Amino acid sequence: MQRVCFLLKVRPERLAEYRERHRDVWPEMREALSRTGWHNYSLFLRDDGLLVGYLETEDFEAARKAMAETGVNARWQAEMAPFFEAVDGRPDESMVPLDEIFHLD
Repeated sequence: MQRVCFLLKVRPERLAEYRERHRDVWPEMREALSRTGWHNYSLFLRDDGLLVGYLETEDFEAARKAMAETGVNARWQAEMAPFFEAVDGRPDESMVPLDEIFHLD
């Protein structure tokens, strides 16, 4: 299982709305993430807008590709794009995995 962590930056003036949007993620988005191999997926948000994402998957590139092919992901990404700083296009295309340097089971 591959563990993936990534960072994005939410615009400070949109933090409250971003948090609110994630209190009730669309059921079809949740189902698509599960179906395409995104497991144990979590988002953590710092007060300055730093967003840390974590997920586990068999193959991150395959999971990203499968999500990119869903209609619900296109709609979700279009709605989420204005929340982020320094993102050209869709936020899911700006996720660059960090190098894992230590893991304790």
